[in-house]
Amino acid sequence: MIIAGERSGVGKTTVTLALLACLKQRGLAVQSFKVGPDYIDPMFHRYVTDRPCRNLDPVLTSPAYVQECYNRHTQDVTHALVEGVMGLFDGAVDRPGFASTAHIARLLDLPVLLVLDCSRLSHSIAALVQGYRSFDPQVRLAGVILNRVGSDRHLEILKSALEPLAIPVLGVLRRQEAITIPDRHLGLVPAGELAELQPLIERLAHLGATCFDWQALLPLLQVTTRPLHFAALPEPMTGSPRIAIAQDGAFNFYYADNLELLETLGAELVFWSPLRDPGLPRGTQGLYFGGGFPEVFAAQLEANQSARKAVQTALNSGMPTYAECGGLMYLCDQITNFSGRSFAMAGVLPTTAVMGQRLILGYRQVTTLQDGVVGALGQQFWGHEFHRSCLTRSADIPLYAISNPTAPTDPLTEGWHLPHLHASYIHLHWGSQPHLPRSFLQRCAAYGNRAVIKVD
Repeated sequence: MIIAGERSGVGKTTVTLALLACLKQRGLAVQSFKVGPDYIDPMFHRYVTDRPCRNLDPVLTSPAYVQECYNRHTQDVTHALVEGVMGLFDGAVDRPGFASTAHIARLLDLPVLLVLDCSRLSHSIAALVQGYRSFDPQVRLAGVILNRVGSDRHLEILKSALEPLAIPVLGVLRRQEAITIPDRHLGLVPAGELAELQPLIERLAHLGATCFDWQALLPLLQVTTRPLHFAALPEPMTGSPRIAIAQDGAFNFYYADNLELLETLGAELVFWSPLRDPGLPRGTQGLYFGGGFPEVFAAQLEANQSARKAVQTALNSGMPTYAECGGLMYLCDQITNFSGRSFAMAGVLPTTAVMGQRLILGYRQVTTLQDGVVGALGQQFWGHEFHRSCLTRSADIPLYAISNPTAPTDPLTEGWHLPHLHASYIHLHWGSQPHLPRSFLQRCAAYGNRAVIKVD
């Protein structure tokens, strides 16, 4: 089943977490998924289910990969739940409907549960629901969740308006029962930073148990048997390069599929913290910095001088490094926060990442301009950008040419290229492109062996 919203902000994540928490509390094996290029919501899913949440994004991967990912990761569970993105029919800006929640519902042939913010609705709810139900007959609307209901009288009006449509009301959340998860400039505060997360999840589980029609929901959540048409997993490469993965409050934006693909290809992953650890793990042959919130933890990152020096020394020695967004920012000379205060970072790139108010957001089609750590000259693929910082200096040798910038004034090239460094604001999902991490690992192995090899 897919949890969809009429628009953003209607309570999809609250409903999803309440259902997941209740399923977990019942002792049921449940796999969660998130539509689109999201990192933070999947952290909450994982906390509740104890299983990595999988992203379903046909832009960053492919429609076939979305189907394969869902089928592969529902083989050993009894129930599955997909959290949608934005409104039900909102997809990629320049590809209407593509990568929308409705698109995923059609690809996976899953029923949709529509979450409605009823705080400013009464009889008009019927027109709204009828519009969503009839807009695309291929999308199966199995029922609705009424969120932010004000009173018993309000609920009576809503149900009366919906009655002629014969659409099941499968859950009701009252306005006073609203649960707020703190947010910041890029969305929710990540799960690992919330000290009172467990009581919050317990409250959500209680809401899930008392506010939903489980007799109707359980059959919708059950995994149906599907034909197994899996693409063969990539063959592991010779050797087991040791890759240090930055993992802490400052760096935690990783697709589960990316990390697992590295392991499938033969890498040994070692997690370390640029916030707390004095240096890199022993025997490191490559570095992977995901995105996150280095600007929030800039003072702590600056204070850990030994870690910054270790990273600088490693890159100066030619250690292959892959850095996305927050990772790129950490490799700069400095980060300047929203208050205008600057903090010293690793000092690998001669530029400063300055926080600003403009949100740079969207899918990007890019073409590689160099033979690099990830990707060869002239390769084209899709990535995703999501940040509020800009660099004070552009790279002398950029990584990418951008086919679809956000605004006419935006640069047409992006990223920093060095023979051993890939640093970019653009996030990549490697699921359908295993040659990209294989290229990275080959370079890491060569660095470890101090030998030059030909990259595929």
